[in-house]
Amino acid sequence: MAFYLCWQTDMQMPAGPCQSGGLPHGDSMQFVSVNPATGRRLASYRGHTHSQTAVAVDRAQSAFADWRQRTFAQRARLLRTLARNLRSRREDLAALLTAEVGKPITQAHAEIEKSAMVCDYYARYAARYLAPEHPPGAPRHARVVYEPLGLVLAIMPWNFPFWQTFRAAAPALMAGNTFLLKPAPNTAGCALAIQKIFSATGAPEGLLQTLLVGVDAVPGLVADERVRGVSLTGSTRAGKQVAALAGAALKPGVFELGGSDPYLILEDADLAQAAKACAHSRLINSGQSCIGAKRIIVVQSVLREFERQLTAYFAARRTGDPTDAATDVGPLARADLRDLLHAQVRRSVRLGARLLLGGKPRPAPGYFYPPTVLTDVKAGMPAYDEELFGPVAAIIPVRDAVEAVTVANDSAYGLGAAIFTRDRRRARRLAGQIESGLVFINNYVRSDPALPFGGVKQSGFGRELGSCGIRAFVNVKTLVGA
Repeated sequence: MAFYLCWQTDMQMPAGPCQSGGLPHGDSMQFVSVNPATGRRLASYRGHTHSQTAVAVDRAQSAFADWRQRTFAQRARLLRTLARNLRSRREDLAALLTAEVGKPITQAHAEIEKSAMVCDYYARYAARYLAPEHPPGAPRHARVVYEPLGLVLAIMPWNFPFWQTFRAAAPALMAGNTFLLKPAPNTAGCALAIQKIFSATGAPEGLLQTLLVGVDAVPGLVADERVRGVSLTGSTRAGKQVAALAGAALKPGVFELGGSDPYLILEDADLAQAAKACAHSRLINSGQSCIGAKRIIVVQSVLREFERQLTAYFAARRTGDPTDAATDVGPLARADLRDLLHAQVRRSVRLGARLLLGGKPRPAPGYFYPPTVLTDVKAGMPAYDEELFGPVAAIIPVRDAVEAVTVANDSAYGLGAAIFTRDRRRARRLAGQIESGLVFINNYVRSDPALPFGGVKQSGFGRELGSCGIRAFVNVKTLVGA
């Protein structure tokens, strides 16, 4: 089977956060970090050889034998230390994050803080989530207990390299598992920094192992009998291929994949609130977020006023140097991502979409794309059918709320959605008709450590965070007579 985990070439399959840019694979692979704001090379890291990878898996297995025996209190102490270390190093970690992926520095600081927060959260609540249970109607001496599985392989993307790693690692570790991290090639520096943070806590050697390997190593890792679960955040195409490998090996997986979130703006919405929320959601991380407001579905009676307000919010955002705290929108992570996004915008305009703002890449240096607003978007256009991974809002006019729900569900994806209306009862009713894993009312979609996160349809399956996240990689064991 051809295995293209991180390299999509079909223009009908838009770029997602798991793309590699076609780097070479195998023992000779070089992981190169390039500053997206300048296009200049930052660093080069030699990939791990097959023998080095084997040693890392051995270490993770040895660590599991120790870690699984530790109490929740002992594990919690380590996670709280991780949180403290993240916060104490916030400045240099955020600077590294900004340098490798171009994330505006204030957002990079927020990502490090959120990573610390999820460690604190599971340190506090893991024992409650995994406490033995006596189900209603079960025999008197029966219990359900939750036990760790073993090594969890996490294949992580570049757009939130700290947060997406820690949101998977914190619950897996608190459940008693150990963690193998395969990062995106352009975030090798962040991934190695994460391993150093673990080492500084006094964690058992091998508790978290960063594997600088190419996609050719993934089938072998998934098939390894010591690897007991797989977590992947990335493109739908990557998710399908890794899910097939996990299925063949009969291993559980959590797959958080692409998204093209619909935001429904109804005729009675507070338009200022809706436009502000849509602008924030669409431009966070320079538009490179799976849960961004990608399809903004607006009832015709308020269309022109909403267009005016959203365009004003987009125009007011400052694009530029991501190390400047005043910057709202930085560069895209790679040149190929910018080029693909621009091609999607141009094709949409050729097919009849109307450009209200932006639409032209900034000259070099850097991989900048300006905040862009398209309207009169219809089915058959890339802005309607595909995931646009960048600072581009696609406004889709509809007649009424009934058509808005139909358009919202007219997508291969089903990650998040939002509804803007002054009638909360109506919003709750419509939310039940939308095919997605999350629905927010009068606010933008975001993740929270206490709430399950994940999607349906081509956005994947399984859930991270909350009680579902910590139970994703455990053995749910029935114990009778004890």
